[in-house]
Amino acid sequence: MRNPLRGWLVRGFAGCLLWVALPAAGQTAPAYRAPRVGDGHPNLNGIWQALNNAEWDLQPHAAGMGRVAALGAEDAVPPDIGVVEGGEIPYLPAAAAKRKENFANRLKLDPELKCYLPGVPRATYMPFPFQIVQSTKNIMFSYEYAGGVRVVNMDKPTKPPADSWMGWSNGHWEGDTLVVDVTGLNEDTWFDRAGDFHSDALHVVERYTPRSADTLLYEATIEDPKTFSRPWKISMPLYRHVEKNAQLLEFKCVEFVEELLYGPLRKQPRVNP
Repeated sequence: MRNPLRGWLVRGFAGCLLWVALPAAGQTAPAYRAPRVGDGHPNLNGIWQALNNAEWDLQPHAAGMGRVAALGAEDAVPPDIGVVEGGEIPYLPAAAAKRKENFANRLKLDPELKCYLPGVPRATYMPFPFQIVQSTKNIMFSYEYAGGVRVVNMDKPTKPPADSWMGWSNGHWEGDTLVVDVTGLNEDTWFDRAGDFHSDALHVVERYTPRSADTLLYEATIEDPKTFSRPWKISMPLYRHVEKNAQLLEFKCVEFVEELLYGPLRKQPRVNP
């Protein structure tokens, strides 16, 4: 026989849980307010890292064969839901054909394999951490990969003296969001290992917004009228390293690519020990 008291208790307990879980009508959870530094702006200091597979391909993709078949699962492409708003990069027709060519020849053409600096925004979501060091007039981004560094000018905006791998960064605050305007990027970097690329007309606007004590929301709007039919956007969370002794370690990869770049020029083949 069904116990009416038990049913009443279950319904009552469920109602209590629902009352606790739902905020009162008209109320919203308070927005996160990050700790401040001396000038009153959010404190972004720390070591951060993206935890996704955008480095392989910004767009949604399934798992697949890697660049070197002989390496098997070691070089297989891990799947990802993608970080591009709308799911697809809006290439112009000629640029789309170039992207396919890049993908087919990625083992030879990807600048990452040659230890070249990754550029912006790729430096943000490579499988390496980076550190933000914040002051009033400048904010430094230090990347573990290849010892890359860039300094964001937080004073009056200045123009790039020349194109470079990491570009020229001017920043300002919009509320709690650090906005970084990046120009002067050379055309030799890629966005990922899938061959997504750009021209020397690339213009990137980054946004770093604190969303909790240990996460930032990263957004980058990408504009390049030589390559894309319209501006497009990527977004992802960044996570703080909270290990007791968190630090950037050294990954200066130049010595790892000497054989790749110059080995064919040897008069005598190298004999491995």
